[in-house]
Amino acid sequence: MADEVTLREVRPEDLPVLFEHQRDPEANRMADFPARDREAFMAHWTKILADPSLTTRTILHDGAIAGNVVSWDAAGQRLVGYWIARKDWGKGIATRALRAFLTVVTARPLHAHVAKHNIGSIRVLEKCGFRREAEEPHEYVMVLER
Repeated sequence: MADEVTLREVRPEDLPVLFEHQRDPEANRMADFPARDREAFMAHWTKILADPSLTTRTILHDGAIAGNVVSWDAAGQRLVGYWIARKDWGKGIATRALRAFLTVVTARPLHAHVAKHNIGSIRVLEKCGFRREAEEPHEYVMVLER
């Protein structure tokens, strides 16, 4: 069962691990998204977990938390985002997790925003069927139509 990627509902006890993932300076640079302090992170995730319109999953790699994937509505678009622990980059975990998530969240079109310099994340999205829909100053807007 080595190298298994699975998804499950995000649990409150996952949050300390996910908090540490989002504090990684290199991950913040790649995502072009600043880390939150513990209080802001916990408040943000408390709201996420209480909102039934959001779909959240913890990504497990061989049973250990490797990250999370979330889908939400914003400005009339269904969006998806994910965060993978840096120690798990380059192992295909994000691609496998997103593919699995796309069987849970079936709304289309589905959009993702990705920093232009985040080549790894762009490849994950492309492998999962997303294409570039728009270009903004620092990011691409990717879309999955089907």
